[in-house]
Amino acid sequence: MSESGVESSRYLDAASSEPLHPAARASLLAALDVGYADPRRLHHPARNARLLLDNARAVVAESLGVRADEVTFTGSGTEAVHRGLLGLLRADPTATIVHSDVEHSAVLHAAAWSGRPTRSLPVDRLGRVDTTSLHPPYAEAESSRVVAVQAANHEVGTVQHLPDPPAGAAVFVDACSAMGRLPLPPHWAALAGSAHKWGGPAGVGVLLVRHRAPWLTPFPDDDRADPRATGFENVPAALAAAAALQAVVAERAEVNARQHALVDRIRAAVGALDDVDVVGDPVDRLPHLLTFSVLYVNGERLVTELDRRGFGVASGSACTASTLEPSRVLAAMGALTHGNVRVSLTRDTTAADVEAFCAALPEVVAGLRS
Repeated sequence: MSESGVESSRYLDAASSEPLHPAARASLLAALDVGYADPRRLHHPARNARLLLDNARAVVAESLGVRADEVTFTGSGTEAVHRGLLGLLRADPTATIVHSDVEHSAVLHAAAWSGRPTRSLPVDRLGRVDTTSLHPPYAEAESSRVVAVQAANHEVGTVQHLPDPPAGAAVFVDACSAMGRLPLPPHWAALAGSAHKWGGPAGVGVLLVRHRAPWLTPFPDDDRADPRATGFENVPAALAAAAALQAVVAERAEVNARQHALVDRIRAAVGALDDVDVVGDPVDRLPHLLTFSVLYVNGERLVTELDRRGFGVASGSACTASTLEPSRVLAAMGALTHGNVRVSLTRDTTAADVEAFCAALPEVVAGLRS
């Protein structure tokens, strides 16, 4: 116990932000002293910064299996989502937007801002998209489409599998929750990632635009070397993000196997409780994440009580928990929208951490229900 009476914290909210990876920390500190100059300039410090930025882009490309000229660093994952989706739309002024019912709010906000006609694809009880509605006769009236389907859901972890897109469709993938943890899905024209989700620094997004994809910048032009970027890139942070991604991909097989087993242990403990609904695909999912809903318990009170015992977890919609709004994702799945908790393990979460959580949860639930 600490002096405040709160047990030492066990952070179980990596889906919101993974702690900084040691590789990112080392690269960031080293780059701060040499990566400060504007990489567009011609003097020696600027050329050093340009080399660092080019190296970061090459490392990200190699880690993800893409071309270096397909990689752009943005100011956040949200910016990467907006640029990726809206750039595909600008390249096709007649395209409608098709997105899943469980997309991140960044996708929905960009779609609404575009003013384009939009329709959504339903999901099943596991949160998986019904891709049959992408094809005729349902979609025969749409001459062209931009289809937005996430790589894996940010709230329940279910992995999406998009088949070959229909003719006239450009696919945008929000991979912010999956990048680094899983291989990239196929078929995308543009794709977005967020560095703080894999242990890079916050404030770095990654936008991938496929070579020769129909994409045009949706915002005012900037005189940067990369036409998809705007403003002065944070070179040290980009290099740190690349270093973390490279490390995460290298250790992915071992970490994923360990986290799958730990999440299965939590799933078993949660499943032993009465009136609890575990949501999302039990197998085809992000390895580190589990969401469940507890009947007769307020989700915010559950999170607060777990936090008092030293467990940092999340509740509600991933980006609107502070508004106390029920989860739109869970509602689309037909699951309970109140009393939900999302547990997401960091790369350093141990079996002892998980056992402590499994021991505390029944006591907390029983106490709140009583």
